[in-house]
Parts: sequence; C-alpha cells; structure tokens
Amino acid sequence: MQFPEAERVFGKAGQAETPTDPAPLSMFETIVTLKPPGQWRPGMTWEKLIAEMNAKIKTPGMASIFWMPIQTRTEMLTTGFRSVLGLKVFGPDLAGIQNVGIQIEKALSDFPDTRSVFAERTTGGYFLDFTVNREAAARYGLTVQDVNDVVETAIGGKTITTTVEGRERYPVNARYARDFRESPDALKRVLVPTPTGAQVPIGLLADIQYRTGPADIRDENGQLVGFVLVDPTTSDIDGYVRKASERIAQRVTFPPGYYIQWAGQFEYLKEALQRLKVVVPLTLLIIFVLIYLNTKSAVKTFIVLLAVPFSLVGAFWLLYALGYNMSVAVWVGLIALAGLDAETGVVMLLYLDNAWEKFRAEGRMKTMSDLHAAVREGAVQRIRPKVMTVCAILFGLLPIMWSPVTQAGADVMKRIATPMIGGVVTSAILELLIYPVIFVIWKKRGLDREAV
Repeated sequence: MQFPEAERVFGKAGQAETPTDPAPLSMFETIVTLKPPGQWRPGMTWEKLIAEMNAKIKTPGMASIFWMPIQTRTEMLTTGFRSVLGLKVFGPDLAGIQNVGIQIEKALSDFPDTRSVFAERTTGGYFLDFTVNREAAARYGLTVQDVNDVVETAIGGKTITTTVEGRERYPVNARYARDFRESPDALKRVLVPTPTGAQVPIGLLADIQYRTGPADIRDENGQLVGFVLVDPTTSDIDGYVRKASERIAQRVTFPPGYYIQWAGQFEYLKEALQRLKVVVPLTLLIIFVLIYLNTKSAVKTFIVLLAVPFSLVGAFWLLYALGYNMSVAVWVGLIALAGLDAETGVVMLLYLDNAWEKFRAEGRMKTMSDLHAAVREGAVQRIRPKVMTVCAILFGLLPIMWSPVTQAGADVMKRIATPMIGGVVTSAILELLIYPVIFVIWKKRGLDREAV
C-alpha cells in the first residue's frame, strides 16, 4: 500500500478447502488492485512498477512471481509450476536433488533478465516416527500391525462408525483427547491391548523420536524430481533458456544419475513449435489450392504467393522495431498474414489480368508497347481500390497497437497484429512495384516475337 499506484491489497496464506486448488501450503498470495493508469506517477510503466515492487518485497528464501490471479491457477494446473519457467531436477536421492537445485539457484541468482529463482527444498520436514521393536512386541503376543493400528486409531484418529440423521450421514471418528497425545512423553503412555487382556504402554513396544525428512515427495516417469522456480523478466523464453543452460553447464556439477529438464512455458513453446511445423505448411498448401481453384493457373498462383516473402520483410522489421521476439502469438500473426497477402495479391493480379484480356479482345495486344499500356492501365489506373483494400485491413488492426499494457490480452493481441500490419504495408508497396514487372516478363512470351 506504500505505492501510490495501489488502490487496495489483499493477502492470503494457506490453502483453500477444495481439491481444485493446486496451491501448496507454502504459497502466499497478495492480490494488488491498481488504480487506473492515468492516476499513476508521471513516467511510471507496468514494467517499472513491477520492478519497484519486486525490489521492495523481495524476501530471502521465497520467489516473487507477478501474475494475474487466474493465470496463477491455470499455469499451476497445466504445468505444475507457479512461475513462468521451471527446472525439473531428476535423480535417485532427494538430498542429492536438493543439492543440485541449490547449485542451480546460486548459478542463476545473478543471471541477466532473472527477477527471481528459488529451488524448492526437498528435505526439511519434521516427523514423529514410531519404530516398532519386534522382539518386545512378540513377547506380549503382538505383531507390528497391532501396534500400528493403535497408532492410527488412538493418535491419528479412525472412523469407527457412521451415524444416520434422517437423510444425512456423519462419520464418527475416535482418538485420544489432545491432553493424552500432545507430547512425546504423553504418546509413550498410549496403551496397547494384548491378547491376554493386559494394557501395555506403547513406549515399551516402540521407539518414538523426531526425525527430519521430505515435506513432500514428487516423482515423474518413475523417478524422484525436485523443482526450481525461475521468473524471467524477458519475453524471449527460448533465448533465455539457451543462455541459462550454458550458465548451468559451466557452474553446476551433476553427479551420475542426475539431470535437468526445462518446464513451464518453455515446455509449451516446444510443443507449439512442433505443431507449427505442421500447421504452417498446411496453411500455405490450403492457400495455394484455393488460389489455384480461383485462377485455374499455376503461374498466377505462384505470382500471388510472391506476396508472402514481400510481406515478411515488413513483418520482421516491425517486430524488430517494437522489440518483440518470436512467439506462438507472432507465428499466429504470420499465418494470418499469409491469408492477407493472398487477398491483396489476388486483387492486384485481377486488375492486371482484366486489362490484358481487354486489350487482347480489342486486338491491341501485338507489341511490347501494347503490353506496357495494358499493364499501365491495370496497375497505375487502379491504385485506389488496391490502396482501399490495404487501408481497410490496417484500420482494423491499428487500434490494437494502442491498447494499454494493463488491458487483459493486450500483449498477445499486439504480437498477433504486429506482423500483419508491417507485412501488409510492405506487401502492398512491393506488389505495386514488382507485380507489373513480373506480369510483363510472363506475358511477353505470348507476343509475336517479330513484332517485339
């Protein structure tokens, strides 16, 4: 609340009483409701505000992750991590996994573009162990199971019956009162019935002592695993992972049988790239088939598709100017751009083809001058409808670029629209300049060579 931009703050510790809440007990959530951007300090941006908050609330031993409330839950449900990136440390021993995780935490703590990094401690839980003395239990005619049943019932509590109250049913749980189980000395006096009817204190049948161990145990693919939470400040996840992997390889020693695997958003990125290897060629094939069915000419189809490399020039230049990295959203924008290129290319080729057919029907397509005149009429005198087609696309996309950063979905929509805007501009310019030249080169072969 010390930040002028904060309107109200609500904190939560613990876990909701529902199995749908994946948050662990060690996770503390602070929901900050911000004032409208117009009421922020002059020059304050979303990135600067997060940086200041992170520096103010940074706590040793805890990772500060800045997410939207619903995003926290969806990410944890899908990836298992409560951070943008994560490392899974696999190994045969929990202590060794924790040691490797701490080394990774130290190696990345001062790594560029890293807001926070924290290796979850796989050990550190405290437990009260009952180790049954088999020889002592056998002297009283008891088995290990008999002693464990008393531990479960008298100390932990066990459902012994169910009461029926009309249409409602309630389980009845029985165990010792708190005064008889609140300390190790009290637990040693818990009585165990023997087959002869005697009552024996459990302290004579088992060793009771505190021990440390793992607070929780994770396993994946049949192996023990520990998590390292990483929160980068950059949106270039792939580039960050490559550089961080090099730092880890230089500074972290992996014992035999231990290895790491990147997870979180990086795992999603890899899966998306694999799908895009199929989607992008399939999209281009569909566009090719649709254009061919429309033009009935393979040459015309290839001429229209020349707009794709033309548009990529502007798409990548605008992405570079805005500082956007390649992402799934950018790829979606590039796929949509291919469809827009086909639209503008077909419009350009349509007017050139109509002018050619008109001159040919009038018997004026005999010399190179006639071809130049037809191309001039199809290209120069039809600029307005072509420019209107491009402007209609641009005017529909440009408002997205002025969306505030704090608006939900603005980051994703901007990365989808950016390649489309840049690509349509350069594609239109190059189509007006290059298409007529290509059309002349193609059509001059049909002219009378002597006249040419």
